Amino acid sequence: MTYRRAVLPALAGGLLLTALLWWAGASAHALHLPGATGMLDSQTAAELERWLTPWSYDPPTSVQFGTEVSGGIGGAAGVVGTSYRALYSTALQIRFGAVFAFFLPGALLLVRRLPPVRGRMPAALLAIWAWGLVAGTLAVTVSAPWLIASGGRGGYRFLPHLAGVISSGRQVLVVTALVAAVVTVLAARVAAKGADPLPHEVVPARAARLAASVGTAVIAFSLVVLSYQPVAAALQQVSPSIGLFAEPGDLLRQWLLLGAWAGPGAAPLGDWLLYRAADVLLLAVVWWALRRLPGLLTRATVPAMAAAAVCATVLALLASQLLRMAVDGAGSGLRRDLLHLSADIGNGVPAALTCGLVAGSAAALTLRVAVSRAESSDTTSPQPSGRP
Repeated sequence: MTYRRAVLPALAGGLLLTALLWWAGASAHALHLPGATGMLDSQTAAELERWLTPWSYDPPTSVQFGTEVSGGIGGAAGVVGTSYRALYSTALQIRFGAVFAFFLPGALLLVRRLPPVRGRMPAALLAIWAWGLVAGTLAVTVSAPWLIASGGRGGYRFLPHLAGVISSGRQVLVVTALVAAVVTVLAARVAAKGADPLPHEVVPARAARLAASVGTAVIAFSLVVLSYQPVAAALQQVSPSIGLFAEPGDLLRQWLLLGAWAGPGAAPLGDWLLYRAADVLLLAVVWWALRRLPGLLTRATVPAMAAAAVCATVLALLASQLLRMAVDGAGSGLRRDLLHLSADIGNGVPAALTCGLVAGSAAALTLRVAVSRAESSDTTSPQPSGRP
């Protein structure tokens, strides 16, 4: 699919995702209305408000806008508070603009290289859904400095505060990104009508398996090695103590670790193995997706493989989190409500972005080398003479 045909579906999806997130944030105050409080218990309303607040222009009541700044008394304090509130509004404006800015190029690349035609529609839908989560996470990241500064403590423990802000707002993204992905894929399917037949790149199965194994090894390094409790603790203790870059442990774990695990210890071995099944599922989904990608993409370029590998890693994370939700729900006898069980859904997207980019690039380069070797061996192999 050409860029001219792909740009309108990507634009539609980006605008819809931005609008849905704005609408979700604007609905946060409705949880305090008498009708909502009568329908929902206080714990559920508080949890929903926590999900929606990162996308709301109305800050939570716990936020103070610099009213405790030294020398800020009387009218001066009010001016300072207004200035800090303006910083909060600026952060939200940057956040919504960044959602659209990050979603558009990724969706454009995916729609062009993975058009929703000829059996590719489920793959395209899942990939764009995952990319919506990535775009929202990146938008929260780039707007976080303004949000931190609006609290009047921009220079105090900046990196730990940054990690805390980045981890917010992910639950709403799971739902809104899915809706935006459906609209994007449907629009792309309409735009693809009448287009030229798509090129089909024949990839040797052995080369595809090797590339998938290399990419999965990168994900396994984060999931198995870096996420092991002693290694994660060593990362947590990294502290160069250089001003704003002090205490980077939380941020390093957020962007490098796809999970967290330790030995069974005193826990029953069966329960420990059941939780590790979610990690096995994550690696299996990543390997299967990387194995299928060379045949699904119209051209397995490094950017396309990297973006698709990020989406595959995000989807694998969601699958493992859903499995853990089911295990936790069954273990507690379904006494815990679904809202509480889904509190961790969408977690780990920053690490999926980092590891997915490396895994996809490594898989693409491995695929290119393996295909080149296969072609050279075919050309140098002796041809049959045809004699009896």
